Amino acid sequence: MSMRCELTGKGVMTGNKVSHAMNHTRRRFLPNLCRVTLISDALARSVKLRIAASTLRTIEANGGLDSFLLTANVRKLSDRALALRQEVKAAMAS
Repeated sequence: MSMRCELTGKGVMTGNKVSHAMNHTRRRFLPNLCRVTLISDALARSVKLRIAASTLRTIEANGGLDSFLLTANVRKLSDRALALRQEVKAAMAS
């Protein structure tokens, strides 16, 4: 499994660990990924996703999963999230 958020695309970053003596060692910054179950109002069902904790806060601030998917950048969404977005759009249209 890749260390990438399914909704925002947040992934692994690299940088340096710097000691007190200013020695630089390469390290990885991993995203805080959580496996959550979110409820879609438009689809009337729950969806299991692997997202970052910061994305979960963003979803709550936007008013839920459906509104987040409709306003999200399409290029950063995973294939599964894009399919979910199309389902939400179809359900909202009918």
